[in-house]
Amino acid sequence: MKKKFALMLAVSMTVGAVLTGCGNASGDAAPADAAETAETQEEATADTEEKDTAEGDVEAGETEEAAAGETEGSDLVYAVEAGSAGEAAAQENGFQTNVVASQADALMEVAAGTSDAAIIDLLMAGAMIGEGTSYPNLTHTTELTTEEYGVGCRKGSDLASFINAAMGEAYADGTMQDLAVTYGVQEALVEQPASEFTEAESDSDVAYIKDKGTLIVGITEFEPMDYKDEAGVWIGFDADMARVVAEKLGVEAEFVVIDWDNKIMELESKNIDVVWNGMTLTAETTAAMECTNAYCNNAQVVVVPSN
Repeated sequence: MKKKFALMLAVSMTVGAVLTGCGNASGDAAPADAAETAETQEEATADTEEKDTAEGDVEAGETEEAAAGETEGSDLVYAVEAGSAGEAAAQENGFQTNVVASQADALMEVAAGTSDAAIIDLLMAGAMIGEGTSYPNLTHTTELTTEEYGVGCRKGSDLASFINAAMGEAYADGTMQDLAVTYGVQEALVEQPASEFTEAESDSDVAYIKDKGTLIVGITEFEPMDYKDEAGVWIGFDADMARVVAEKLGVEAEFVVIDWDNKIMELESKNIDVVWNGMTLTAETTAAMECTNAYCNNAQVVVVPSN
């Protein structure tokens, strides 16, 4: 509107100047007056455009700041599993959190409206949210991290070496790929190299597990990695791969639900033999556990209501 007014003013002044020039008896003063008027009009128009541009920049800046505030989620509450990579991602981004016992509980919080969003694993999101799943009205948005899954054993344990060798064999004969397709994680699967098992010279965890006849696997309910079927049997990509390893050890696999925040303590106290539950290979876990090769790619994603 300011530009339009300036243009109308300029036109009217130009017409006035032309009429004055036409009525001048001598015909000498008109050109000079017209030039001065034109120069004044150009300056006025430039000033108006500069002011409009400045105002536009302020408005754009305000909009960008508002958008940045929404992206940062400073007013949102994110449900996260205690001790998880999702909780670490929330802390790194300065998000307000509602810490719960599992990623499944985090999804329940969002569905119930008691949290604005959740941060969970991408592989779990693919199985649990969207059309045809347990939470059809939830969707995932931002990927906050990229990461890899590994299996955790006691620090110094030779079980990690045994599992690496078993996964290498399972990948070579196609067993691992078939299970990945069954549970929809084939795109995330990481190729496993051939590996030889190296048994510890003393305090062998592999020997200990063979002697007691069970491989105790620490898990949480985490579809598609570890979850119960209709008969109450633990299934999933991780659960089935743990059974493959147990078979190679000549023992039975036993699944125990743990407090994820206490997984390292559960290992050290020998309440469990291994953590096999979509565990992200972080600096903390690799420092506190003997971890296997990475076997799946993953990310931490933000889950929100679809609307």
